[in-house]
Formats: sequence, structure tokens, C-alpha cells
Amino acid sequence: MNDSSRTDSDQIRDQPYAVETDIQAQTQLQPQRAHLQLAIEGMTCQACASRIEKVLHKKPAVYEASVNFAGETANIDYDPTQTTADEITAWVNKTGFVANMQAADELFAQNNEASGKNLPWRLIAIWICLLPFLVGMAGMLTGFGMAWMPPVWIQFVLATIVQFGLALPFYKSAWASVKGGLANMDVLVVLGTVTIWAYSTYIWLTHGDSSMGNILQDAANHGPEVYFEAGVMVIAFVRTGKYLEERTKKHSLNSIDLLLSLTPDKVEQQQPNGDFHNVALTDVQVGDILRAKQGSRVATDGIVIDGSGYCIESHLTGESIPLKKEEGSELLAGALVDNGSLLYRVRAKGRDTKLGDMVQALSDAQGSKANLARLADKVTAIFVPVVVTIALITFALTWWLTGMVDTALMHAVSVLVIACPCALGLATPAAIMAGMGVAARHGVWFKDAQSLEAAGDIDTVVLDKTGTLTIGKPTIVGQVMVDSSIAVNEVLQLAASVEVHASHPLATALVQAARYRKLSLLPVTDINVIQGAGIQATIDGLGVVKVGSAEFANLTLPKLMPKVWKVASTVAVSINDEPLGAFALADDLKADTPQAIAALQDAGMHVILMSGDKQSVVDHIAGQLGIQAAYGSMSPRDKATRIAKLQTAGHKVAMAGDGVNDAPAMATADASFAMFEGTDIAQHSASARLMGESLMHIDAAQKIAQATVRNIKQNLFFAFIYNCLGIPLAAFGFLNPMIAAAAMALSSISVLMNALRLTQFTTAVEGHDTEVMNEVMAESDAHK
Repeated sequence: MNDSSRTDSDQIRDQPYAVETDIQAQTQLQPQRAHLQLAIEGMTCQACASRIEKVLHKKPAVYEASVNFAGETANIDYDPTQTTADEITAWVNKTGFVANMQAADELFAQNNEASGKNLPWRLIAIWICLLPFLVGMAGMLTGFGMAWMPPVWIQFVLATIVQFGLALPFYKSAWASVKGGLANMDVLVVLGTVTIWAYSTYIWLTHGDSSMGNILQDAANHGPEVYFEAGVMVIAFVRTGKYLEERTKKHSLNSIDLLLSLTPDKVEQQQPNGDFHNVALTDVQVGDILRAKQGSRVATDGIVIDGSGYCIESHLTGESIPLKKEEGSELLAGALVDNGSLLYRVRAKGRDTKLGDMVQALSDAQGSKANLARLADKVTAIFVPVVVTIALITFALTWWLTGMVDTALMHAVSVLVIACPCALGLATPAAIMAGMGVAARHGVWFKDAQSLEAAGDIDTVVLDKTGTLTIGKPTIVGQVMVDSSIAVNEVLQLAASVEVHASHPLATALVQAARYRKLSLLPVTDINVIQGAGIQATIDGLGVVKVGSAEFANLTLPKLMPKVWKVASTVAVSINDEPLGAFALADDLKADTPQAIAALQDAGMHVILMSGDKQSVVDHIAGQLGIQAAYGSMSPRDKATRIAKLQTAGHKVAMAGDGVNDAPAMATADASFAMFEGTDIAQHSASARLMGESLMHIDAAQKIAQATVRNIKQNLFFAFIYNCLGIPLAAFGFLNPMIAAAAMALSSISVLMNALRLTQFTTAVEGHDTEVMNEVMAESDAHK
């Protein structure tokens, strides 16, 4: 167990009953660092991202910087007392890139949205210049030799326009990367194409006499071979590959854009006179009244004030089941009104909505870096210098062996052009972007890339009971008093008066029972929580009231008790350590819990139940679900220790829970899942949040993570194999520069296409939800 986990668990004692006071819940730790996310324009390969990270890590005020090449974002943690966001942005801009901060009133900075819709005029111009060369090469392929090739002077003009005009972004990027100390892919492209242009120009100008007539003679009658077409074609292929790569990253792989499109641009706003007008969503303010009709999307978070209907919130919860909405119900931005018409008051808009929180969380997670990416980073850091060295050796050896300088030059250029650090740089972040998007679609929010990677390697799943396997809404199924003269309602009143300051499901159940019986709650003072045992408080005129485990309340239950007490949780009550009685509370299993456990076991997962509840209750639940390993009466420390032992035995463990007493175990586990509506501490400790109540989301998370890790490994394997095979083939002359350029462009595209396969990934969650939704809609139609 790591030291931080041991420190957390040491603060938590003993056993089954954990609560959190409302006073504690309101206490927040001051952030020790500020976070900034920047949208980065101008990166061409992983070396560019590495250069930005290198510059930022040299700044004393920067704690951590992670630049995502595929996502074109930078996540920076810094000390706000030493620097500002504007200064950090300026640091990035000085590296030769364009950094933009996220606007405060936007869900997410959709950088380059406008440029993505503009025609790629530079690329079009390059291909126009390439057309005459393509005609000439077609003549060569059809037996006409050089007859269709334009005159050499036209070749020179076209190649010069492309090389030093249209290819200018390559030069800017290459120069910026060299100044930053890390050469990128554009350095290879510039070196290769400039070498071709310079050599062809030299041959053209020096062979034969230098008269204007000789310079302007037709290529068909010109002796020495020139290779202007090779340089132009290399630039055209590389630029085309970059364009397709950019479009794939910004559109097909970008789950954030899909989420942002869920909110409408125009909404129906109620005016003071009761009429409705269409207004821009940006003009809506908190407190305004909006209307959402059947088939439309809810624009903001809000509360229904009139009307009724069904909404689908699958974009947040991953569950496609229509939810009933009526007066007082909560609405979430992006929800689809499947049936009915709703009038709602705006409670939050933009980035303050739950959808906005999801977009920001997804953006941060996609911008993080997986452990598998470290290998690619190490390779790309030395990739370009190594390739340039190989190209020089290829040139020297080929010239020495063949005596032909032009052949040696073409082999060396082919080596420069075919080498592709882009495929290596894209291998991990592209898959992470796609995997994060699929997980979000299934109602799983991973905290970062490392969390998703860890979830893909688990072989053991540890589950809490209350609120995880069960609904989390227990009810009183029995009570026992130490004396028949003690009124049950009076004991319930005392318990509820103390428990109203706690957040545990058992506490909530007692409070709700007291309110149902119309029992008024008494004022209390000196609230004190004993983690793993219970809660105590002082009531004037009575003394110290303790509510919690039987041991905590100094209560010894009779040995012969009804069967329900063996399968229900026990909450005892005492005054001044004099026991009054106890309540038995039972909680039903979630409807799909058996299906979820079976799915995890079918996937080869070893499922373990750990609970603070008594062993008889835990055994009963485990028996219902077919769980072989079940441990009861476990303190938070016990859970963390047991997980640490499993890890020592070589297991990769995931923990799922929802309470304060699950936090140490979550921090110890390799991966952890906080259940929907779990406590803040549980969600903070977890590596992923489940936005739906279904346990099937754990199965979905594990399968999506496995598919993502598998995709990353496939991408890395392809990228390494491509370079390991392509560079030797080019060095030995089996690939000319034009074929090398096409292969280099295709290598990046193929990695992106493989990552794109993840977006089509489906799990049992979607199939299960579809069946339930069809049943709900059939029932709804029957009532029409």
C-alpha cells in the first residue's frame, strides 16, 4: 500500500457504518495549484508537442504540462502566485505555435472551427502545380517517354513556386522546431525536398552550355535527368496527408463537438406577457423560462414548472431509457424530449451545466497522456536526428558503391521522406480520444488517460454493497426496543434528529421514515462523526445521543431474532450510552445487478464483495448474486489492506463504491469507479465516475478500456513496423521519394482510421437500454 493510502485509511476507524456531517461536506480544501487548458494551433507531429512540454517544464512556475498532439490541446498546472495564464500563453506562442485560452463563457473553445470550413487553398494550389508533372508521368507509364513532360524551365518554375511559396509553412515549422532544440517531421520534409530542388537546378544549369536557348530547350531533348516532379509530389502528398489527418482529428475523433451540438442555438423564451419568442441561447439568463417540445433538446439545466413528458439523458448517463419529467423534476442540458412538452426555469447555462462539466472533464481527460505514450515520446525525441544520420550514411554508401551521385541522392531523400514520427505520435492520443468519447457515450467519465489505461488491465473487481449493488434507498423492515415501555416513534425521532446531519443511505432512510410519520426533528449540537461506527450529538435535556452500529450504541441484540435481522442492516440508538433500541433496514438489489455480475464474471473478472455491513447480510447478498468471495464487517482500513494484498499477489484490482468509507480502498486500487450520486470524497478518490445507476456501466468501462488499450498497442506496433521496414527499403532503393511520400502520408491516416474503429464500439449497456426503452415506449403508446 502506498503511503498516501495508508495515511487516509489510518484516519478512519472501525466498521460498518460511515457517515459524513453536513458541516464536513461544506469544508473545502483550498486549491494548491491553478489549471489552464490551451488550444494549440500549428503542431505537425509529436516532436512539436514534446517541444512545447520541454519549454514549459523549464519554467519554475509550471508544476506539470501535458501537450496532446492529436487533441491539439495543452493542460498546464501552475503556481498562480508566480505567473499568469496570459504569460503562459505567451511562452507557448514564442515556441512558434498559436495558443488560445478557453473563453470563460463557452463550454469549450472550438478552435479552428472557421478554418475547418474554409477551402484548403494552399493544398489546391499545390495540386494545380503538380498536374503538368502528373501528365508527364502518365506519358512515361504509357510508353511515350518524356514527350508529355513539360519543358525543364517550366518544371523549374512550378517546383520553385511550390518549394519556396506554397510550402512555406513547412519551413516555418521546421525552423521553429530547430530553434526549440527538437527537430520535427517538417525538418525531414524540408531537407528532402530542398535537396531534390537544389540538385535538379544544379544539373539543369550546369550540363551543356549556359545559353538561354539551352536553358529553355524542351525536356525531351535535354540530356541530364532532373527530379523536380519528385519534390513537388512529396510536398503534395505530405500536405494532403496532413489535411486529411487534421479533418479526422477535428471531426471524426472529436467527441466534444458532438456533445456541444446537443444544445440548440435558438430556444423558445417566455416573455412577460406570456408569449413565446425564439431567441439565441447566448441571450438566455439564469431564471428565464423556456419551453422544450417533443423532439427538441433541452438547452440548459433547469426545473420543470409546468407540463410533463419523457426525456432521454443518454448523453450524460449512458442509459437510453426515457425518464418521466413533471413539475419539480430536474432537466439537464442536451436531454432529448421524447414525448410531451415542458416549461422549465433556467438554473444553469453553458459551462455551468452538467453537460458543460462533462465537456470540460472529457477535454481534460483527452488531453492527458497515457503511460504507453511515454515510449513513443522517447522515440520521437531522437527520431529526426537518427533518420538524418541514416540518410547521410545511405547517401555516402550508395555513392561509394555505385559511383552515381543522383542515385545516392534519391535513396537518401527517400529515407528522409518515408520516416514518419507522426504515426508514432498519433498512436496513443488518437486512440485515447476515441476511447474517452465512447466511454462518455456509455456514461463513464474517466479522470485521465492513465485511468482508462489502468481499467483496461484489471482482472479483479471489488464491489461495495449499499448504493453499489443495491438501490441505496433502504427501508425499515423491523425494530426492537430494549423495553416495551419505550415508544418506537420517540426513538425514531431521536435517531432522525441526529442522522439528518449525515449523508449515508441508512441515515437518509431513518430521516425519511420520521418525516413520513410526521415526526418533528429536534435541534442538536456538538455533532461528532466516528468513521466506521456512527454519529453522535447532544440534545438539550436528554444528553448525548449515539446512532450507529450496535457496538457503538452499547447494544447487545438477543441471539434469537427474526430471520430479517440476519439479512438487514442494523442501526442502534442510545442516550448517554444507555441503549434504547435498534432498527433493521433492508435495501433491494438494483434490477440489473445480477446481469452485471454475470457479465463481469463472463469476461473473466474475479468479483469480490467487501462491505462494512455484518457478515450475515453480506453472505445473503453474495448468495443471491453468485459471488464466491464476500467479506463483511470491514472497516475502510480493512478494505484498503485487502486490496493491497490482492495487488501484492499480482492482481490488477478495480474498486467500485459510493461512500466516504470507500475512499481509502479506491485510492489503493489500480482503478476505481464512483457510483452515480456517490459522495464527493468517493468521486474525488475514483479514477472514473459512473453517470448512470446501472452496474452495467462497470462492465462497459472495463470492455471499452480493454478495447482502447488494444487499439493503442495495434497503433504503436504498426507505427514501429512501418518505420522499421520503410526506412531500410528506402535506403536500398526499393522506394523512390514519391512512393515514400505517399506511404508516409498513408501511415498517419491508417493510424487514425484504426483509432476511428473505436467510435463504433458497442457494449451490453446499449443493447439492454434499447430493450428497456422499447418496453417503455410500447407501454406509453398503449396509454395514448
